[in-house]
Amino acid sequence: MSAYSSDPDLNVYDVTGNGTEVDVATNLLNGDIRLSILWTQDILLSAEAADQVADALRRAAAQSRSITATPSAD
Repeated sequence: MSAYSSDPDLNVYDVTGNGTEVDVATNLLNGDIRLSILWTQDILLSAEAADQVADALRRAAAQSRSITATPSAD
């Protein structure tokens, strides 16, 4: 079982149609964020796809903060 949880709302592929895709995932154990470009080393994104990736990274950052947050001493 992987410790990484991929963003289910992200569905971004290369504009050239070659099947290259982006994955943003959060490590549920330590909050690390993984940005993967699958099947190649480069990806060409439309402006809309770039916005989707940025939104996925923001969601991952929020999830990471909640994982790594120090519990308050009440």
